[in-house]
Amino acid sequence: MTDQTVEKSTSENLAMLTDFDTGLFRSGTHYHIYNKLGSHAAEVNGRKGTYFAVWAPNARYVSVVGDFNGWNRDNSPLTARPDHSGIWEGFLPEPQKGAYYKYFIRSLSGYEVEKADPYAVHWETPPHTASVVWDLDFEWSDETWMEQRKATNALKKPISVYEVHLGSWRRKDEEEGRFLTYRELATELPEYCQYMGFTHVELLPVMEHPFYGSWGYQVTGYFAPSSRYGTPQDFMFLINALHQAGIGVILDWVPSHFPTDEHGLGYFDGTHLYEHADPRQGFHPDWKSNIFNFGRNEVRTFLISNAVYWLEKFHIDALRVDAVASMLYLDYSRNEGEWIPNRHGGRENLEAIDFLKTFNEVVHRYFPDVFTVAEESTAWPGVTHPTSEGGLGFDMKWMMGWMHDTLSYFEKDPVYRSYHQGQLTFSLVYAFSEKFTLPLSHDEVVYGKHSLIDKMPGDEWRKFANLRLLYGYMFGHPGAKLLFMGADFAQRHEWRHDFSLDWNENLHPSHNGIQKLLKDLNALYQQNPALYDKNFSPDGFEWIDNQDATNSVLSWVRKGNTEKDELIFIAHFTPNVRSNYRIGVPRPGYYREIFNTDDLKYGGTNLLNIDLIESYPIPKHGKIHSAPLTLPPLGLIVLKYERPFDWW
Repeated sequence: MTDQTVEKSTSENLAMLTDFDTGLFRSGTHYHIYNKLGSHAAEVNGRKGTYFAVWAPNARYVSVVGDFNGWNRDNSPLTARPDHSGIWEGFLPEPQKGAYYKYFIRSLSGYEVEKADPYAVHWETPPHTASVVWDLDFEWSDETWMEQRKATNALKKPISVYEVHLGSWRRKDEEEGRFLTYRELATELPEYCQYMGFTHVELLPVMEHPFYGSWGYQVTGYFAPSSRYGTPQDFMFLINALHQAGIGVILDWVPSHFPTDEHGLGYFDGTHLYEHADPRQGFHPDWKSNIFNFGRNEVRTFLISNAVYWLEKFHIDALRVDAVASMLYLDYSRNEGEWIPNRHGGRENLEAIDFLKTFNEVVHRYFPDVFTVAEESTAWPGVTHPTSEGGLGFDMKWMMGWMHDTLSYFEKDPVYRSYHQGQLTFSLVYAFSEKFTLPLSHDEVVYGKHSLIDKMPGDEWRKFANLRLLYGYMFGHPGAKLLFMGADFAQRHEWRHDFSLDWNENLHPSHNGIQKLLKDLNALYQQNPALYDKNFSPDGFEWIDNQDATNSVLSWVRKGNTEKDELIFIAHFTPNVRSNYRIGVPRPGYYREIFNTDDLKYGGTNLLNIDLIESYPIPKHGKIHSAPLTLPPLGLIVLKYERPFDWW
């Protein structure tokens, strides 16, 4: 035996597997298996080194290869556990923190491959693909945030999300456009989000991915933040800084599919271990990627423990689950004959449904103060309903219908909008069937779809007025809010992941006006309980008038827990000025305009309702009193009750 021969592990070492661990793993219920599988610092017979453990049940031989043994496949073999778990394990004294390694696997069929560690917490920087022996030691200083998070229900507070791709938010132009590191981001991103009034940052997947152009959605290293930007501790530093600034962190999480790169999870031990063997179940035609076998217990353990890992080790506040619709339907993006029905002959993926329910139950059991969000693009019932009531158990769902209908409406010339007003009002028919987030996400500003400002019709002034109106309408609509980076200052170009955002555009008054508007909308949101107290309840919303398609005007009331919290929204979707436009008001008295998207400071024409607005006993819209208003062109105004007539 050489010095590099793997020594037999001892159960006394906490990093090492026990029969109890493998029993839970095989049953699909070991939600902290990341503490045992992978590579972990250990000590055997007084010698310090690294314990390795990998699941490869169909292997005939497994060894650790790395820079510490010359990548020799024969020097450091692992031993199969005798408990039939399919796990190979062993202790090596040589590899210390920072060592590069992979597993060499020879299958029963003779297939040979070198695989990265599925549970590695750190990886080589792509295009290199080795795993790295590492630890997760970090001194957190976000106690105030974590205690506050435990004391509050996020869904009863304002949720305004800034969606960010770390590699292209900002870059070092003076250094050939290199990425900002996690620590460099920690000095800029929290400050910016705090200044703008966002409550949360949502990060496109940070898990290690070989192809940068996948934006992180083709994950190979599920337990490792991408080393493109630094170490796991550097990523912790960023999260810690965001928390200290009062900003929550949402991670995009991708349990739906994974890439086919040889070093990854696919055909891991010479068999389809993590994915289905039949391509009608195991291969995604849209993304050319593998689909997880959600019916296999060990795969369920891998994925659910991965979710727990990010919440526990990295203090993540929420997980947004990508492509849920592709998981729910066996025939998703498939033609007849290209999919296999479930045991009842239906198109529902019963194993995936059960997995999603279990995922939400486990997350909420261990972390009752975090929330989960589904990107689900169909009308699947009960996505945000409790699993005890037959739902999937998510806390929120992206309102994809609202996004598509609203953008389709705004892209139309105002001349034609009177014929399409139903595109704006339809969302309120189902707005409270689920708990919704209103997304204007990265998917809407790529691949020829144009940036948000470029989607708007008309000349330069109308484009910006329309965008201000869109944002005002979005913040007045029930639901949480999400906006992708660049839209916060009306970037003209589509998002380009290989470049920084065009921050220089924000020096132009029109672009800066959009930024000021969004900052004030976030403040309006957070300062007015009517916009969040009943964000997910029909009790928090009432139409005043949704029928005035002739003038392209909508008016509604947002309600809080008290009458004094009520806000009235009037949105006008044409470039005309409407004077003496009368709306019914909830109570007689005086109203004050507290927000106007046409304000000069935002780049508008400054057509404001400056004086107190007095109501009159003129019935309108089913109300006894009404008030006359001036509606600015392509503008939205917000009114708040000031006082009754007999106040003095």
